[in-house]
Amino acid sequence: MNRATKIVATLGPASSTADVLTRMLAAGVDVVRLNFSHGTAADHQGRARMVRDAAHALGREVAVMADLQGPKIRIGKFSSGGVTLEAGQTFVLDADCELGDEHRVGLDYKELPHDVEPGAVLLLDDGLIRLRVESVQGNAIHTRVEVGGVLSNNKGINRQGGGLTAPALTAKDMDDMKTAVAIDADYVAVSFPKNKEDMYMARQLLRAAGGSARLVAKIERAEAIAALEEIIDASDAIMVARGDLAVEVGNAAVPGLQKRMIRLARERNKLTITATQMMESMIHNPVPTRAEVSDVANAVLDGTDAVMLSAETAAGRFPVETIETMSQICAEAEKSDVVVLDRDFLDRTFTRIDQSIAMATIFTAFHLGVKAIASLTQSGSTALWMSRHNCGCPIYALTPETSSQRRMALYRNVRPLFLEQSGDREAVLRAAEELLVSKAQVARGDLIILTIGEPMGKSGGTNAMKIVRVGEHH
Repeated sequence: MNRATKIVATLGPASSTADVLTRMLAAGVDVVRLNFSHGTAADHQGRARMVRDAAHALGREVAVMADLQGPKIRIGKFSSGGVTLEAGQTFVLDADCELGDEHRVGLDYKELPHDVEPGAVLLLDDGLIRLRVESVQGNAIHTRVEVGGVLSNNKGINRQGGGLTAPALTAKDMDDMKTAVAIDADYVAVSFPKNKEDMYMARQLLRAAGGSARLVAKIERAEAIAALEEIIDASDAIMVARGDLAVEVGNAAVPGLQKRMIRLARERNKLTITATQMMESMIHNPVPTRAEVSDVANAVLDGTDAVMLSAETAAGRFPVETIETMSQICAEAEKSDVVVLDRDFLDRTFTRIDQSIAMATIFTAFHLGVKAIASLTQSGSTALWMSRHNCGCPIYALTPETSSQRRMALYRNVRPLFLEQSGDREAVLRAAEELLVSKAQVARGDLIILTIGEPMGKSGGTNAMKIVRVGEHH
């Protein structure tokens, strides 16, 4: 299937058998997300192994993304499992309370009383319950319920407008980072970063654990919006995490922010994943709502690298159907996307040789109407630059590094393929052509563009672009 947008799917109880996982990969999953909020290190190691085995059985490589839990700020437990709060009643969040009742509940996050003051608005359970702080007495926050409802154990707390001080990386995340390195995760997602320092710290921890994964900053705090550009620069990718973000900044602000985040990241040669409730109704239903179809299509038109499924594939009734449906929506949206490339070249200065080759290739592919671009790449950076522009031509990234092949599974419009590369230039170019004829929709006589580095096999050395007609030897 010719789909440029990638699909990230989360593993969970609904997708943890080899059979379902294999069907999900066959239906089009490019990146598998392991959610470290649930399960043990051994669970994640088992699932990662299963993903690699299932992919290899299908003759593919997929990327694995480890998603760290971060400081999820939650209430404690109730003796009865849950209570119903009525608008107008008082309710206490008490750091010293063991088991809650209809009057008070404990806090997992003991610092909360220091982070709020009278007048602050706290939103519980993804914004369904709204409390206004009336006073803070010691470790107890006295509130009045503005919007009530059923409140059950361990529900999350956000502060409207942001302002909770919890650090982005907890002690659990530091342990989980070691697990992510042990399972050879290709991407690690960092939850709730507030600024570039949070991302620097994550990178140091990753390096210290001996990992080389790429880092994804999940944009889900009000503070992160103010620091968006520095966070993007300190990361390899961002996730537009619309759940917690919507609770902090308001639902209505999110679609505009999504467009801005994707645009900024693409301009800075970074990757983007759009997440949260994209196909939510398919947790229970075999077809999506019209609004969900629109949402996925609009993320594609915004230029996102990937769209993500959470509970839909982790716990839903229709994990495989959801992926098939999402894949079709992406492909249709891409067909309707008008290619307007040339304005991307105005006001651009290229300082690097490999970047200049990437831009020349995109420009030529668009104007000459070539069938495919083949980038012979070690690290994948040439393919990354090309994938930041919509040129209407598929990019095949041919690499001898399995790690690069997996990493590029997330790049929009890039189809990574494994190709052994030697110092013999003619042999490698012939092998590249043969690979495209066998794996891509390329036939003898078609025009393709190859980007290569000479001498062959040196990373970061792409310095040549070659236009060839397939099957006419050079």
